[in-house]
Amino acid sequence: MFTVSEQNPELLSQEYPSDRAVFDVLIDFMTLDGWVYREIEHRRVLALGVEGKNGRFDCYTIVREEERQIAVYSICPVKVPEYKRYNMATFITLLNYGTVVGNFEMNFQDGELRYKTSLDAEDASLNPALIKHLIYTSVSTMDDYLPGILSVIYGNISPEEAFQRTQY
Repeated sequence: MFTVSEQNPELLSQEYPSDRAVFDVLIDFMTLDGWVYREIEHRRVLALGVEGKNGRFDCYTIVREEERQIAVYSICPVKVPEYKRYNMATFITLLNYGTVVGNFEMNFQDGELRYKTSLDAEDASLNPALIKHLIYTSVSTMDDYLPGILSVIYGNISPEEAFQRTQY
């Protein structure tokens, strides 16, 4: 488990060769920043446990090497019950509007809710600082909005009221 607040501000920002494997840069970041992770065999996927100020949840990084793409998914620790999915869809639409980096997604079939950040690095150099931005944006956003998400799932409040409560 990794605590969101333990960020390493001294990450290397040096440029890597543009042909350096995305997965290798990801592993470099994880090592430099002290993350504990599990590699899912032969899939270019890392699984991370995150303990934020508002709860625990899982995070997955998925690399598509041939396309030079990386996606980071922070997964809500509870599935949205079927009878709450339309309310949740309204809530995350309110959250997503105006969001510049990343977005909330919900699977209407099983109720999985996640926050995704991603990067297409075709013809670009990656470095650990860029990876850091993707991962920390994903996990900190899920952590910040987890109370609102849970209030829509378990509370008796409207998506609009939950949204208003999340605005600082």
